[in-house]
Amino acid sequence: MWFIFTICTILAWSGSDLFSKIGSRPDDKHSHLKMLMAVGLVMGIHAIWQVTIGGVEYSLFNFIAYMPVSAMYIISMMFGYIGLRYIELSISSPICNSSGALVAIMCFVFLGDTMSPLALLAVTLISVGIIRLAVIEKKEGEEQRALHINPNSIKYERGLLAILFPVLYLIIDAMGTFLDGMYFDFALPRWFYQGVTEETVEVVCNISYEFTFMIVGIICAIYVLGIKKESLSAGRDKFKLIAACFETLGQFTYVFALSGNTIIAAPAIGSYTIFSVLWSHIFLKEKLTKKQYAVISMVLAGVVMLAFLDI
Repeated sequence: MWFIFTICTILAWSGSDLFSKIGSRPDDKHSHLKMLMAVGLVMGIHAIWQVTIGGVEYSLFNFIAYMPVSAMYIISMMFGYIGLRYIELSISSPICNSSGALVAIMCFVFLGDTMSPLALLAVTLISVGIIRLAVIEKKEGEEQRALHINPNSIKYERGLLAILFPVLYLIIDAMGTFLDGMYFDFALPRWFYQGVTEETVEVVCNISYEFTFMIVGIICAIYVLGIKKESLSAGRDKFKLIAACFETLGQFTYVFALSGNTIIAAPAIGSYTIFSVLWSHIFLKEKLTKKQYAVISMVLAGVVMLAFLDI
């Protein structure tokens, strides 16, 4: 069954990337907040189902204890959703999913972990690739402005702004992952386990994350629908709800995939960004320059290497 869960997670998270991009309209400045609303709604429903019908033992203490980690993940996703308004998915996804490189650096610097030559090569490929992508985006932005190509209505804004948001996702998601590891290695064995077994702790953490996302979604709904008086459009915003369903499904199957066969499932899932790039070319018809293809291939190679080293 672990293999089925692994495939489901890969398809779900790459599908979430695709529909998040489709639902992120460049002309909607609150698009990212509406995405958070959609994800919060679906994850909230799933979390409530797990602690009621699903019968998972859960306490408020678990929610409070895990909130700092949940916050890091949710903030990173917010920046990721903002970035999808400005930049192609085939560029954004590899950058966002390069957070493992920063986690490796943080573990090396702060925890004294060693880094193998292959891990160092992967981190170098990712780091150089991201810097190179930033340079390319800046140059193309300057060229478009110089040519006055639809300066007020271009679909994807170019320049450093375009690449800033996925980089922020990378940094904050890495902080969340690092903090997650710290919780499990140092804090959780002493003060997190309250009625939670070692077998169910990942499920409990996921529920805490989903409940936190639900609260964020409610806050966003109050702001967008109540304060800003914006209305939702079924035709325009349905893709956000589809993306939210895929994101939640991926979170759910991810836990069971890892519990079944971590050594194979983890690297396979970690490379799901390749499918996100594939979907962007098939369904979104995204076209990149030869330089962009070359640099993205470099970043993807680093991501895949890190994924298979994380065993």
